[in-house]
Amino acid sequence: MIVATQDLSKKFGSTVALQGVVCEIGEGATGLLGPNGAGKTTLLRVLLGLLPASGTARVLGLDPMREPRQVRALLGYLPESECIIPGMFGVDVVAYMGRLAGMPGRDAFKRAHEVMYYVGLEEERYRETSEYSVGMQQRLKLATALVHDPAVLFLDEPTNGLDPKGRDDMLTLIRDLAMDHGKHVLLSSHLLPDVEQVCTNVVMLREGRIARQGPIQELTSSVGGSYAVTVRGDAARFRAELRAAGAEESGTEEVLVRLPAGGDTAVVFRAAVAAAVQVRGLRPVRRTLEDVFLDAVGDGHAD
Repeated sequence: MIVATQDLSKKFGSTVALQGVVCEIGEGATGLLGPNGAGKTTLLRVLLGLLPASGTARVLGLDPMREPRQVRALLGYLPESECIIPGMFGVDVVAYMGRLAGMPGRDAFKRAHEVMYYVGLEEERYRETSEYSVGMQQRLKLATALVHDPAVLFLDEPTNGLDPKGRDDMLTLIRDLAMDHGKHVLLSSHLLPDVEQVCTNVVMLREGRIARQGPIQELTSSVGGSYAVTVRGDAARFRAELRAAGAEESGTEEVLVRLPAGGDTAVVFRAAVAAAVQVRGLRPVRRTLEDVFLDAVGDGHAD
């Protein structure tokens, strides 16, 4: 288990940022989803040992509130806020972060060149960070998270401020890290498409509480008894036969069928025979991640 929390709570004065958070985050890539202000960044900072909290938390079996340095030595962190050191070349910033992580100076400098190349900044290594564009700064932050070769990456809104191409490039890097380099990724975002592109699991927060969590494949499983049907022939008559059999139908190009209680797909085929139409396609209707998210957060929203 990468992360496990039990009754984790955090207040800032009278403001409740986290309330009774119970979650388990396993290997692979997990999306941390929620509207702005849901508590995503606070949760990451508690897990990093940067903020105290009540309750318990374990990261790779360590307690971040009692062993913060040991935890941070095993993690790579890309913060949402700006953290670029001005007046330094990009490669020097990355090497400096490597030294802070305990790497010898020569090893840190060599590794800095390697990760700058990996994130696509090889031509910008000896350029001052103050001259970096937003996209370059995000790549540089990813390089600093990778320099000490951590097993786990905490990425807080890594596509913030990026144009469409920059966003796609960043997500490609993250997906490569998770799928081809064996990194365990916790990707915090309010952007559903980002999580869908990269992650296999998701934890959803609403107002500091866990609203939903689990594998995306399971959360978006087919809507029980609902199918999209494509027919050749008199669709209006087919619809009438479905209604007569107690099924609900809707849709235009495809006939969306919700079977009656206890019914199976035989209802569809009997209606097709009765209407003298040919069934050309039959597929279960799956929920989208957006459907799951909206159910979980209620009035909250993601882009």
